[in-house]
Amino acid sequence: MNGWTKKDLIGLEVLSKDEIDLILETAVSFKEISTRQVKKVPTLRGKTIVLFFFEPSTRTRSSFELAAKRLSADTLNISTSTSAVKKGETVKDTIKNIEAMQVDAIIIRHPASGIAQALSNCVGPSIINAGDGCHEHPTQGLLDIFTIKEKKGRIKGLNVSIIGDISHSRVARSNIWGLKKLGARITLCGPRTLIPKGIEKMGVNVTTSLPQALENADVVNILRIQRERQKAGLFPSLREYAMRYGVSKEKLEKYAKDDVLIMHPGPMNRGIEITPDVADGSFSVILEQVTNGIAVRMAVLYLVCQAQAEEEGQES
Repeated sequence: MNGWTKKDLIGLEVLSKDEIDLILETAVSFKEISTRQVKKVPTLRGKTIVLFFFEPSTRTRSSFELAAKRLSADTLNISTSTSAVKKGETVKDTIKNIEAMQVDAIIIRHPASGIAQALSNCVGPSIINAGDGCHEHPTQGLLDIFTIKEKKGRIKGLNVSIIGDISHSRVARSNIWGLKKLGARITLCGPRTLIPKGIEKMGVNVTTSLPQALENADVVNILRIQRERQKAGLFPSLREYAMRYGVSKEKLEKYAKDDVLIMHPGPMNRGIEITPDVADGSFSVILEQVTNGIAVRMAVLYLVCQAQAEEEGQES
């Protein structure tokens, strides 16, 4: 297993630099599979992967499902609207019933921070966190790091600016944990009301000035304004936010490096945090992030399922 021993992926905070590197290296080999005419290998044949999403998702759910199928695993999709949770059953009871069907891994997205860790403590199948509240979104962080490394050739020493709604972003936290462990320098930028108090303790720089965040940045990762999670009054208006913090071609030309990478985890609010000419411009790697997400999630599924199999073999 080359050093991978965890049956779960809860967050990047608890991973070592070597474990993050192992996922990234494994993803490189899996990315090649997606370029083949037949995009499938028998690596996880006989395994059953459950996707259990309590929040809307297009990229993450589809990416995980494709990743599982390209590894020849069987998949089961469960949504809140069709589950017994709607009838009052607890999430724990639902997961325990799914476990009783002899599944191998459960990919879960839920609005409650910490639920992935709580479930991993009470069930046998691998738990993969696809986003829990404002806590972490580890595979998004990993695919962002993978994309940066693929484009820049390294992570160590790079200046990465994360711009937008930091307070409500699990993506920001996973990126901070992962990028810091690999040696990047992080700057957070947004309205003071959207930056958590004390986040500087994570070893990041904080600014409310977009020009300052763009200067010297090798990578700019733009976050969505999460209106569905926010209370009213965190900033005056979307128009004012777009004027002060929206990343436009004009601002990049004025303040940013000529070879800056533009990233966004999606979905985008075009015209608010990012203008269309930036989203679709020559420095954008947003669609490449989506492509790389499949390879990264294939790597995660492979590693956790293999670790689980080894653990079960030792117990027997």
